[in-house]
Parts: sequence; structure tokens; C-alpha cells
Amino acid sequence: MSKFEDFLAEKGVLLADGATGTTLFGMGLQSGDAPELWNVDEPEKILAMHKGFLDAGADIILTNTFGGNRHRLKLSNDEHRVRELNMAGVVLARSAAEESGRKVLVAGSIGPTGELFQPLGELTYDEAVEAFEEQIDAMVEAGVDILWVETMSAAEEMKAASAAARGKGVPLVITASFDTAGRTMMGLPPKGLVDLQSAFACTPVAIGSNCGVGASDLLAAILEITQADPKAIVVAKGNCGIPQVKGKDLIYSGTPELMADYARLAMDAGARIIGGCCGTSAAHLAAMREALNSHRKDARPSVETIVSRIGPLVSPPAVEAEDGGTPRRRSRRRG
Repeated sequence: MSKFEDFLAEKGVLLADGATGTTLFGMGLQSGDAPELWNVDEPEKILAMHKGFLDAGADIILTNTFGGNRHRLKLSNDEHRVRELNMAGVVLARSAAEESGRKVLVAGSIGPTGELFQPLGELTYDEAVEAFEEQIDAMVEAGVDILWVETMSAAEEMKAASAAARGKGVPLVITASFDTAGRTMMGLPPKGLVDLQSAFACTPVAIGSNCGVGASDLLAAILEITQADPKAIVVAKGNCGIPQVKGKDLIYSGTPELMADYARLAMDAGARIIGGCCGTSAAHLAAMREALNSHRKDARPSVETIVSRIGPLVSPPAVEAEDGGTPRRRSRRRG
């Protein structure tokens, strides 16, 4: 068994960290800048981010490498620095983990390429595999514990990432963002992620959902995943409430109390790796840690229970019209 599987067997439920981007914006990162450059230019701030999540009780910290593939880095003319920036990200996270003095897993964050696959765009499957493999090889060389593919939307891109992870000797996690009427932007439903597992070249040790449009929507996706595959190790890494635009700022509505209840509901829904995504600070994560430490798994919640405790679905799933006509959105109202 891998270090990941051993640790999960030991603890039962693991707490993943919070939001990288939101935290770095609070430290001075400017919109449009590549966060991965801070692995070299501002390493003290990256270490401080990791330390904040570790002090809050995180068992897994994600590297600052979400956009560390050649296609994303070309936006800042840094596509030639894939190996450098990814290795630096792993080294910083490993340093923070070791300084914590306890068992912590370092997960290499791997986000989408940002490109559309043929025929909708120009990216080929082989090009995507090559780009992911370049990033993954750097992470593996630096000693990452988990390859953490996240915020995915297209089935082809997830397949490409899994092909790039094959034979690397490091466990793979894949999570998707179900942010469009209960599906990913490319139309994949949560159950579809379960079905895709058999098509992955490297079988993931865990699947799940991250980011999206709100904690309630993410928990609804987790219910569908755990129902479709009760034996799967499932990741829930939801945004901190609902994003709201206030002036020039994007503010997330979630309080530490709300995120603590989200963590309890995620456990009840069957998730075994629980963390936060956009807007989730160290303070939110500390409340989640306390909640997971004291909570005993309860009855599986319904979507109605989730809505009553966390808030309404932001992008409810579409349902077929009774007359077989155009699908319509579910009401956001309870009941």
C-alpha cells in the first residue's frame, strides 16, 4: 500500500487543505499573475500559506502548481520553466510538512491545460498527455506523495492525465468540478466520473469533486458519486460557501461554522478526504478539523437536508420535462 492508503487506513478520514489562490491573493498576488512563479520569487509566502493550513490541522497539503503545465504557463511566457516551478512547489510543500513534526502528505496539484480538445479546439490527446507527463515527471522527481488532478471538466483531459500518471509509482487522485446544472462544463455528470474509472490508464485511488459554485452543489455531487460507487474513496473539496461580487472583490459567503457543518455532511455523505477550495482560509480549515475530530458519521443526508443546513443549490441539475420536451432547471426553493 502507498503512504496515502496507509494514512487513510490509520485515520479513517483525512483533512485536505484550503484555497491556494484565495490565500495568495490575500498575500499580494495580483489577478492575472501566475501563482506558480511565487515558488521561486516568493518562497517565504508559499511556506507561510502551507504553514497556516498545517497549523489548522491539514493532513494533506496541495502544492502551488495548479497551473504548472506548459499550456497555462505560456500565458506568462514561462512554458520553458515547467520542471523548475513544479519541483520548487513540491520542495516547498515538503519542507513545510517536515517542519510540522507530524505525518503529512504532499499532493502535487495538477489543473487543466486551459485548452479545448479537438475538434472543438486545437489540443490533441497526445499533446495533452505530453504536457501532463512533463509536469508529473518533475513532481515525482521532487518526491511528491500523491498526484492530485483537480478541477477537471472534460473526460478526454482526465484520461490524458491518467495516461501521463501511468507507471510513475505514485497514487493518483482525480476530482472534477460539477458547476453547470449538476454537471461539468463539458457535460459530465458525477456518476459519469464513476463510470470513467474503467477507462483511465492509471486507476485513481480516489475520485471526487472540488471547486464548483457552492458547498451545497458539491455535496449533492458527492451523494451521487458515493451512491454510484459505495466502495470508492471519495474526495470532497468544496468552495467556502457561495462567491459574491462586492465592488472589485470576490467574497465567499462561508463562515467557519458553515464549513464545519459542510465537513460533517461530507463525512455523512461518504467522503473520506475532506477539504476546502476557493475562499477556504486557515481559520475555516481549523473549524473543519475540529468538526471532523468530534463528529461520528451519521445518517446519509438528503439534498433537502444539505440545503436546509448549508444553503440553496446555486446551479441545480436540469430535469427532463414530463412531456419529453426541453429539460428545465430544478427549483432552488426547498421542497
